[in-house]
Amino acid sequence: MSSSQDQIVYVVDDDEDVRDSLQWLLESVDLNVESFDSAQAFLDGYQVGQGGCILMDVRMPGLSGISAQKKLPEYQIDIPLIMISAHGNVDMAVTAMTQGAQTFIEKPFNDQTLIDQVQRALADDLAQRSRLNRKHSFQARYDSLTKREKQVFERVVQGMSNQEMADDLAINRKTIEGHRANMMNKMAAESLAELIQMAVVIGLVASE
Repeated sequence: MSSSQDQIVYVVDDDEDVRDSLQWLLESVDLNVESFDSAQAFLDGYQVGQGGCILMDVRMPGLSGISAQKKLPEYQIDIPLIMISAHGNVDMAVTAMTQGAQTFIEKPFNDQTLIDQVQRALADDLAQRSRLNRKHSFQARYDSLTKREKQVFERVVQGMSNQEMADDLAINRKTIEGHRANMMNKMAAESLAELIQMAVVIGLVASE
């Protein structure tokens, strides 16, 4: 699982002075930074699965920040995006937010405001990765169940008793009890409430 030490802040801006000042500022608070002079260079240079966030200028020659944002899913990039906007590009920055950007910061930016927004984006990235790792873990446990154990799992979280499951599946109650014990063990669930929570996370039960 990613940690804050593994995360990278990707600075994407065609202005070398802006890139240098952002890198210096972010590294001054012990953040890992990689900078790119174009959106395409960032898209090509990003390592799939790397945690962090993006600081991207909304207007650049070639591929603009707005256009690059639309390409993020194509390059399997799913980390928070902060748009950097000059005063005249605020409308574009707002468009970026409607397309999923976390926020935008106007140039010239306040150093502390920028650091705060980056820290918030990195925290959101860690939380998102934690949720995803948890879901993958629960899904792997569910996938390890036999067909019969999955049938028992699904009926348990529907609130069926052992006898009701035995009647529904046309097998004896003792067999149901054995499948249920094996299923709970494989799922590493210590209670019915915990099992239901796992079912919600992997999409077997709709959350209310």
